[in-house]
Amino acid sequence: MSKAEIDALTAEFFGSFDNRGGKAADVARIRRLMLPGGVIVVTGPQYAAYTVEEFIEPRERLLADGRLVEFSEWEISERTDIVGDIACRFGEYGKAGVLDGEPFEGGGTKTMQFVRTPEGWRIAAFSWYDRP
Repeated sequence: MSKAEIDALTAEFFGSFDNRGGKAADVARIRRLMLPGGVIVVTGPQYAAYTVEEFIEPRERLLADGRLVEFSEWEISERTDIVGDIACRFGEYGKAGVLDGEPFEGGGTKTMQFVRTPEGWRIAAFSWYDRP
């Protein structure tokens, strides 16, 4: 059951950025998917570390202000290791959208760490690397 729950949580995470077809992205749901003190790190092409709030705010704005439209991210492949109440997922993802009127596609590698809480599985941390 844990793998199915982690699969669903991961799909919901990727879906939170989707604003295709004029629908509003729901980046705020990441507050529910992650632990409040979760850590978020991008390693490349430019390193940055974020709190949950520091990560959400600029992405909410970008996905709502019309600069980034028809955007989605999806998991291409994954490997998930679960031991007791901790899990680690490592995988490749793709993304596509229209930024400032220019269509683009890309992708990279993402790793997510999960913990089982009294309320169910939550993301404790995630990191990603965008292919240049």
